[in-house]
Amino acid sequence: MATVTSRVASAARTWRSTYRMADYANLLFLVPATFFFVGWQIYPIIRVFVLSFTDYKYLERNPPNFVGLQNYINALNDPLFHVGLLRAFAFTAAFVPLTILIPLVLAVLIDRVTTPWLSSFYRIVLLIPAVIPGPLVFVLWKWLFDFQIGPVNTILVDWLGIFTRQTAPQWLGGTPLSLPAVIIMEVWWGLGYHTMFFLAGLAAIPKDLSEQARIDGASEWQLFWRVIVPRLLPILSILVVLRFGTAMSVIDEYLIFGGFQRTSPTYTWTVYMYDLAFRIGDWLQGYAAAIGWLGALIMMGFVVGMLYVFRSRD
Repeated sequence: MATVTSRVASAARTWRSTYRMADYANLLFLVPATFFFVGWQIYPIIRVFVLSFTDYKYLERNPPNFVGLQNYINALNDPLFHVGLLRAFAFTAAFVPLTILIPLVLAVLIDRVTTPWLSSFYRIVLLIPAVIPGPLVFVLWKWLFDFQIGPVNTILVDWLGIFTRQTAPQWLGGTPLSLPAVIIMEVWWGLGYHTMFFLAGLAAIPKDLSEQARIDGASEWQLFWRVIVPRLLPILSILVVLRFGTAMSVIDEYLIFGGFQRTSPTYTWTVYMYDLAFRIGDWLQGYAAAIGWLGALIMMGFVVGMLYVFRSRD
């Protein structure tokens, strides 16, 4: 009996040892991903945080000096930073509702298409913008909004006759219309992606609920607000938080459509940060890092508030 017990114990130890070795071997597959995550995500964040407490200037040969919180104090008193934040909030306030409501309505309409091939066709068409690379999207919309040869002004001038060639809208170059132009492009670009989110949520709603609501006399409007929207709140909360973060931190689109004119509505805090770090004087990267961290902290504060608003109340 003792011999059998010892053999079982030995086999158990051997199995545990083999199991541990297999675990350690599996961990090796995480090494490349961990290396790139630390090197391209964690280290830059830490590096920028350290620089924000110095007067680091990239083009200056002298070593940087530690200045404590002075960069943050200067940023909090900087009118350009304040205006840049307000412009970013203005863009976010216009962009987020449009990028949520339009896909939601489209998803409800597509979900009611009963012909399978027609439903698939609509989904494919909507997904086309989502698979187009960013640089190609920027080139496409710069051409669409071009003052002289752009199709948008061609329609407004030659087809509808609302404007003349001299009075046609100037969409690019930091004009007041640059911000609406960016909003239109961004909403179009994410239309299919966001619609698919809502279609997935609608597929999880039992059809019996809608049918029962109609039998009870609910109108389509009541069905939408009292049956569909409450069950899509988890998806709505995710999209609102994600799109708020991306809207507040937009920069490429502003640089392409508006440039570096400080009076432009597209000159937000992100463009100001880039301007300081890579274009003005000795490249004031310490100060730019402080502006970046302040902007990120403000965004995180709003995100925490939105997560609290959209929290589950079950």
